[in-house]
Amino acid sequence: MTNIKVFSVNDFSVNSFVIYDNTNECVLIDPGFFSNEEKAMLENFLADNGLKPVMLLNTHCHVDHILGNKFVIEKYKIPLAMNKEDEFLLKEAFVMGKMFGLNLTSFPSANKFLNENDRVSFGQSILQVFHVPGHSPGSIAFYSKEGNFIVVGDVLFNGSIGRTDLKGGDYDVIISSIKNKLMVLPGETVVYPGHGPETTIKKEQDTNPFLQ
Repeated sequence: MTNIKVFSVNDFSVNSFVIYDNTNECVLIDPGFFSNEEKAMLENFLADNGLKPVMLLNTHCHVDHILGNKFVIEKYKIPLAMNKEDEFLLKEAFVMGKMFGLNLTSFPSANKFLNENDRVSFGQSILQVFHVPGHSPGSIAFYSKEGNFIVVGDVLFNGSIGRTDLKGGDYDVIISSIKNKLMVLPGETVVYPGHGPETTIKKEQDTNPFLQ
């Protein structure tokens, strides 16, 4: 069975994820772990559950979602996979960090680029990749059919949608991404956003004011 663990971390309250199964292999998504306490929290969870990280995935490359990239890459010697259209954000992330008073250096480059309908395989699990631009050009979501959940980054929230006023954002594009890629999933699919509580596809279909 494919399982998911959610951590809310750093000053931006980013949701960071560990997805794992009974083989004990796992992938890390959007590691926002920044403080020593947050890093220890991840390390302890992985050690206590005997989990082996095999890949780092970024839904998009705004600085709040990648603050722990360097830490997990160096600690666990794993490759980074993302969509190429967000590569410019990865390269500029330390500049965005300085706007928030964070003293950052450059971030590690991607080892692999993921596109629509690619599949991320680990252990006995598969995550399907959806390209869902609008919040950023390279925003991607990771869907576990077996686990009945999808990790969507900052594209869709519980009762809201991602902001589109940042570089590369586009309101019409994000609405199209949500309606054509996410809202067609089974209604009971659990949606894990980049910030805030989880929701379901059905709930957002019925109540999200941006989708009515």
